[in-house]
Amino acid sequence: MLLAVSVDLDETRHYASIHGLDPGEQTDLVYRRAVPRLADWASQRGIPLTWFVVGQDLASDENAGALTRLASAGDELGCHSYSHFYDLTRRSAREMEHEIERGISVIAERTGAKSTGFRAPGYVVNDTLLSLLQERGVAYDSSVFPSPSYFALKAAALAKLSAQGRKSQSILDTPDMLRAPTAPYRVGRPYWFRGTGVWEIPIQVTRRARLPFIGTSLTLGGTIGARLLAQGVLGEPFVNLELHGLDLLDEHDGLGELAKHQRDLRVSWSKKLDAIDAAVAVLRAKGYRGVRMDELAARSRAA
Repeated sequence: MLLAVSVDLDETRHYASIHGLDPGEQTDLVYRRAVPRLADWASQRGIPLTWFVVGQDLASDENAGALTRLASAGDELGCHSYSHFYDLTRRSAREMEHEIERGISVIAERTGAKSTGFRAPGYVVNDTLLSLLQERGVAYDSSVFPSPSYFALKAAALAKLSAQGRKSQSILDTPDMLRAPTAPYRVGRPYWFRGTGVWEIPIQVTRRARLPFIGTSLTLGGTIGARLLAQGVLGEPFVNLELHGLDLLDEHDGLGELAKHQRDLRVSWSKKLDAIDAAVAVLRAKGYRGVRMDELAARSRAA
């Protein structure tokens, strides 16, 4: 049984855009504070990480250097697009292609690492985007999120923002996506059916209620809630735990204004890490071995 832990490196400006706020100046808080905290935890636990990188953030030498060191130490660098457009699937095929190719090429140029995996901004994909990934030889995608509760909460949040007159950059996927398999599969057309397309590693959900097994749900649930959610995925041969850099930040990292809108920032980063650690401990106690996403994808394909 395998456990892959991945980290989406969305900077704080992207969260501001979700809430219809002024993104402010580029801070690189995720790279400067969250990345070292997560890397230190993973090193202590002997767990390799997969970092999903927004290409434009590698314009910073400090960011590129940090990821180069992580890749040299054995971590995987995946592509999280170049610009992190939440509405990527509403753009032209040419723009989608550019976001994929430029994101992958910048990671290679700035870190020397070859990206073989992709995760879409906001978990939103479509048939065109997934076909482009397959055409460009991307080994796997990990974006489809078939959780009814997550979908409902996101829809409610976007409706609330709209009612308040705030325009969010985030978009909602089609509810048909909730019909997608919860285990790794080759996508078909439409992508929530099995087919012969790119290999998909869905965002993890629990076995029965299909509750989200991601960093946000673990950190808001605390150590007790995190353990319960981990119990809900036991028995799955391949577990894909997706985190965000924000999971290791809090309001005391200079994010007091964003914390008014982003509830998980009101929980201290150390308590959030305790919750993540508690969930991982449940899985490891049952024999799950930590691997990178590319190994999980390869092993699930073989199975």
